[in-house]
Amino acid sequence: MSKAGFWTLHGDGRSVKPGDVVAPHERLTWPRTIGIGVQHVVAMFGATFLVPLLTGFSPTTTLFFSGLGTLLFLGITAGRLPSYLGSSFALIAPIGAVTGYNASNGGLIDPHKASLAQGGIIAVGLTLAVIGLLVHFVGAGWIDKLMPPVVTGAIVSLIGFNLAPSAWNNVKQAPITATVTIVSILLITVLFKGIIGRLSILIGVLIGYATAVALGEVDFSTIDKAAIVGLPAFHAPSFDFKYLGVFVPVVLVLVAENVGHVKSVSAMTGENLDNITGRALFADGVSTMLAGSGGGSGTTTYAENIGVMAATRVYSTAAYVVAGISALALSLLPKFGAVIATIPAGVLGGAATVLYGMIGMLGVRIWVQNKVDFSDPVNLNTAAVAMVVAIADYTWVVGDMSFSGIALGSFGAIIIYHLMRAISKLRGTNLESPSPASAPAGVELEGPAYSKRHKQAPKADEQE
Repeated sequence: MSKAGFWTLHGDGRSVKPGDVVAPHERLTWPRTIGIGVQHVVAMFGATFLVPLLTGFSPTTTLFFSGLGTLLFLGITAGRLPSYLGSSFALIAPIGAVTGYNASNGGLIDPHKASLAQGGIIAVGLTLAVIGLLVHFVGAGWIDKLMPPVVTGAIVSLIGFNLAPSAWNNVKQAPITATVTIVSILLITVLFKGIIGRLSILIGVLIGYATAVALGEVDFSTIDKAAIVGLPAFHAPSFDFKYLGVFVPVVLVLVAENVGHVKSVSAMTGENLDNITGRALFADGVSTMLAGSGGGSGTTTYAENIGVMAATRVYSTAAYVVAGISALALSLLPKFGAVIATIPAGVLGGAATVLYGMIGMLGVRIWVQNKVDFSDPVNLNTAAVAMVVAIADYTWVVGDMSFSGIALGSFGAIIIYHLMRAISKLRGTNLESPSPASAPAGVELEGPAYSKRHKQAPKADEQE
């Protein structure tokens, strides 16, 4: 927002000239701004509503906290960072580990276990908020040192591939419907340009849903019972220390996503937003805590909406205010939530197959974009061990606490990298060269100044 507390009109408010962008503190005319805001709702919707369906949480409650979290995020970042806070896929695995929920079991979830999962979500949010405060006052340089691209890529990737078995559990319930959903998503992605192509998951789910209806796989009985207008179903959390080991590692992914989002928007708008990184992390942490306290899933900045901004060249935070308010309005329609809850396992399994795979490949993209050198044994072993631990879902039980594949893989990637790097540097077996800052959203960034040795042989010694 401008210093006066309002968005300034960009040009005539009707168009964006070639080469121009509508900055975060600007807006187009309100009808156009509202239209773009609705596009943001549609863009985030496919992924955001899948998370509660895959975890057994209430879709309308999750949508409510998603909209509320977005408005909170815009306020904490002073309207400088355009972003929608959608449901985080990184939390699906820990929630499932606690609740044991599977979409194929008829949509039933143990309320007590769900409340324990909410406590874990709050712990994630609190940790992220603390990290945000630290970054705000100290800077974000330590994040790049703690999690260089090889580590960040491994953590993001292992989250997606760890979830693969849960996708299969749903697919095998209705393989025909799942196949139709997968094929639809893939074809729409390559057949259509612009916003339609970017909504391939949402449209693919609709096609899969129509297929499920035709095959008699959808139960409509709950729709008639739902009210047209009403508040979402809020649920109080409960806490158990032993589950912290399952949830807290997710913070690493949320940090990577938020930092990557800030850098992506900076690159697209030409504005240096590094000084707002701490606020973004803090805001997402507070939003996640708020969601966990009422029965919603944790939130994160959404790459889906970056696509809308890139297509429209409109980065106005006014559009995101519209999106947040629209999400809140939709969450107050229980019948709408009941319709979403009827999506069967086959459709969810098909969509999850694509989404989980995309998460896994996003980690690979981080490696590629940052030119991680896997001829370096430190990088190779860091990724290798972390990936196998997560995909096989290694589990380590210590007293009442249980650490699953994601937790072990995430912390393992950090520990292995820094331990091996320190030993190799001490022994002189592998001299370290500077690496660019990590960019989880896929934006290649400039790293620190090359060292003398790196300048002499940049190709042979480049690590990340």
